[in-house]
Amino acid sequence: MTSWRFVRVMAGFFILLSLALGVAESPFFVSHYWLYFTAFVGVNLLQSGFTGWCLMENILRKLGVRAGC
Repeated sequence: MTSWRFVRVMAGFFILLSLALGVAESPFFVSHYWLYFTAFVGVNLLQSGFTGWCLMENILRKLGVRAGC
């Protein structure tokens, strides 16, 4: 798996997890403060789309994950 695919999979996982933990109707509800994490991930995806730079992708490349296109 390339670094850009790994980043997108992890972002999707983090969004779904934070929604499960932050929405009151969820059986996994912990606190509505988890929705801030959802917003954080979304802002980082938006920033990455405009700038083309992603810290997580840089970290993965240094760990030896193959770079994506």
